[in-house]
Amino acid sequence: MRLSPFLRRAAAATAVLALVAAPVAAETPIAATPGLTIRVGQAAEFSRVEFRWASAAGMSAQRDGQVLSVSFGRDAQPDLSVLKTVPLKWVKSVAVRHDKARVTFVFTLTDDADALTGSADGADFVNIFAKPAPVVVAAPAQTPSADRPDPVPPGGVLAMRATASGAQLKLDFPWRNPLGAAVFRRADAIWIVFDVKARIDVSQAPKSPVQYAGIQSVSGPNYSAVRISTRAPIAFTAAADGSDWAVTLEPDSTPPETPVKLVRDDTAGPASLAGAMSGATGVYWLADPVVGDRIGVVTALAPSKGLLGQREFVEFSLLQSAQGLAILPNVDDLAVTFNGDIVTMARPKGLALSSLDVKHAEAVSMGAPKAAAMPGLIGDDWAVTGAAGFLPRYDALMQPVADEEGKSQDGSTRAHIELARFMIGTGLSYEAIGLLGDTLRTHPGVGGDAEFRALRGMARVMAGRYKEAETDFAVPALDENPAVSLWRGYVFAKTSQWADAKKAFAGGASNLSKFPPLWKQRFARAAAETALALNDVPGARSWVNFALASPADGTEDAATRLVAAEVTQAEGNAPGALAQYQALAQVQADDISGPAQLRAAQIQLVQGTITPAQAIDVIDSLRFRWRGGAFELETIRALGQLYLSQGRYREALDAFRSAGKNLPDLPEATQLQADLSTAFKSLFLGGMADGLQPIQALSLFYDFKELTPVGADGDAMVRRLTRRLVDVDLLPQAEVLLKYQVDNRLEGVPKAEVATDLAVVDLMDRKPEDALDAINASRTTVLPGALNLERRIVAARALTGLGQYDTALEMIGADSSADATDARAEILWRQKNWPGSGAIFERMLGDRYKTAGPITAEQEGQLLRAAVAYSLAADDGALARLRTNWTPFVASARNPDALRVALSGLNGGEVSPADFSRLAADNQVFAGWVAKMRARFDQTPLPSPRPAPSSRQAAAQTSGAKPA
Repeated sequence: MRLSPFLRRAAAATAVLALVAAPVAAETPIAATPGLTIRVGQAAEFSRVEFRWASAAGMSAQRDGQVLSVSFGRDAQPDLSVLKTVPLKWVKSVAVRHDKARVTFVFTLTDDADALTGSADGADFVNIFAKPAPVVVAAPAQTPSADRPDPVPPGGVLAMRATASGAQLKLDFPWRNPLGAAVFRRADAIWIVFDVKARIDVSQAPKSPVQYAGIQSVSGPNYSAVRISTRAPIAFTAAADGSDWAVTLEPDSTPPETPVKLVRDDTAGPASLAGAMSGATGVYWLADPVVGDRIGVVTALAPSKGLLGQREFVEFSLLQSAQGLAILPNVDDLAVTFNGDIVTMARPKGLALSSLDVKHAEAVSMGAPKAAAMPGLIGDDWAVTGAAGFLPRYDALMQPVADEEGKSQDGSTRAHIELARFMIGTGLSYEAIGLLGDTLRTHPGVGGDAEFRALRGMARVMAGRYKEAETDFAVPALDENPAVSLWRGYVFAKTSQWADAKKAFAGGASNLSKFPPLWKQRFARAAAETALALNDVPGARSWVNFALASPADGTEDAATRLVAAEVTQAEGNAPGALAQYQALAQVQADDISGPAQLRAAQIQLVQGTITPAQAIDVIDSLRFRWRGGAFELETIRALGQLYLSQGRYREALDAFRSAGKNLPDLPEATQLQADLSTAFKSLFLGGMADGLQPIQALSLFYDFKELTPVGADGDAMVRRLTRRLVDVDLLPQAEVLLKYQVDNRLEGVPKAEVATDLAVVDLMDRKPEDALDAINASRTTVLPGALNLERRIVAARALTGLGQYDTALEMIGADSSADATDARAEILWRQKNWPGSGAIFERMLGDRYKTAGPITAEQEGQLLRAAVAYSLAADDGALARLRTNWTPFVASARNPDALRVALSGLNGGEVSPADFSRLAADNQVFAGWVAKMRARFDQTPLPSPRPAPSSRQAAAQTSGAKPA
């Protein structure tokens, strides 16, 4: 039974693997100098020689006909006696050479032998076995014309020359006359085939180069070839200069001058695949000595022409080539022929070609997108997919990217950049960003390349990542690039950096016409928006007219007409702008019709043709019609301002807060946060919320308290609201408000000031322990003198409330101020120091008795306490003095009976000492002190508000405030 070539290749590969893994029937160790051990074995199907070094020595192999040279990177003096005496099948002789600190073993093989070298289990080996039987292929060979000048040098031997330069290795083949060649890759082997029979001498090839592991010459009936086994995938190119052919192995390479284009051809019968190859000279079938199958090769004259990547079909595969074509058949009856410049692959009953196969081949033959004239421009061929369509084109560009991934960091990135150009040209911005990010990861050195930075910046602009794009465009390599200047201006416009945008657009205007219509219009439209933002209305009109003269598609044109309507409105032509907006409101795209409806409603509101309530209904509906982007923020801002103008404060703040932080990268978000901050300050610092009931104002403040600014403005807001709460006896609410400020928003002196207010309110609410905690928690080393004295008096009152009278007196010290005196009197009273407290209370009343008119509640309490204290101290003289001076005020007092009894004293016999204690309760004195504290809250000046910040500053302050 005959096996197909495809099955024969698989069987041969399996056999080779079996040779490596098969057990050796007999093996003889050979004694050697330390560092090298040689083992020899013989099996039925192969002979094996194994070299085991103590440390790596680096083996390389070179084949010249039946002579196999195996070299190592170190020298040794092995004992060859047993190696030479043990007969090895398929080996004629073994010799050893020493050259430049290297050792080389030379095996002369029998004519029917083949060899395989490799490494396994820490040892290098040579397996020698019988050549596989040749595979008969039905396809005939074609050869060049017999009357062409003979290209073979005299003597029939061509000496290959090799030149190494860094990572590049150049192999020269100086023929006598021009001839056809093919250069292709199969797996890790690179083949160089010429259309003439000759012996190619490869003895001058470098020993153990980095580019390959082995090199051997091969010849056939009408051809000669060189097979190079590479260590890893490496790029290769082919070029001819007259009759000389040069093949270069290097990390990076240029594609063939002319990519071979493949097309389906069924015009003359069954389907076949045809490709144009000018100068085709022959078709040859080569035996692959490793796999054991055959390769069809089409040679051609210079200049170079080849296939950019390997292509797989049902009946055959086309290998990657730098020159000519190489075909691996999967069937026995594949025919490869050429007629003139057309190469055809066919079968008697036709090829099983799917449309996708052909489209993919066509896409490969198109070549890659070329670099634009300068970084930043978009090439004319970047978006071209050809007749094959998008997917075949994409796949064809993707294949070489995988080859580059496996190379070193210093390898080529050409395939990555070519695919990125195609992605940008077809609008695949996110895919391009990912590809270029992977390129930078695998090849860090590309980060300084001007085209790479321009491409990534362009992709980021298309994806709306303007801040990231700005970073790419800021590299020095792109500073003087006018094309990139337009991209930079576009980024500045999208981020509201208007002055920078104007400068950038001016710097790139000369290159605007070099862009495709789509980006030409986008750049011009952004330049018009920039001019509008800078109040350059004539400039905006010029730019928008240019944009309208560069039509792209319906949606882009409508977006430009929207900017044109804004220019019309800025020119003062409101009716004309309204008509344009109303027309654009009918566009299907919501990001165009929505802004048109918004601005039309704003114009109608100014004209008075709709009411504010109607405008709110229109704008509120737009909030839910379009979500995300600048238009949502613009809509919310307009709605919030309308709510504020109508006194609907909560709805205004809710609207402002609903979106600003969700889109922080947009410039409109900055303005929205500024509006939110301004509205909150207007309510609680500017007095707009004074019309609300205190409890309503407090509720609104709590719901949006995260907007309270840090510093003097926030302090003033809280104190203003606290006054209103204290005025209506909402003391617990005032305490919570002040405590939040102290615990979360303030530091240093401002914290101490507000903590003092909190302590006073705690005392007013009869919570001395909380008051003392507020004072202690806000202690700091440096405070103004007046504030420090005030805090000591408040702390003394709190200690008094806790019964710590001596500590309270120590806290006051020698302070003789009115507040300190008041606190000292309270302490002495609580200590039942009746003479001392009575004297202080009388002194506090002063000469008020000399002035007619009712006394205050505080004075009434002081008089009552002074009388009770003198009575309990049995100081009748002092009590008589009080009666004389203050009896005229008893009738008009708030509690005349209590005063009358107190002034009569214990000796009057009307009340007992216990009754005096009840009469002298804290009510009057405490009520008077509370009233005094309320007055002080009202009279204390608020911290001066800062000047109104710019939009950007306000947004920064808002985002910098501590969260609730």
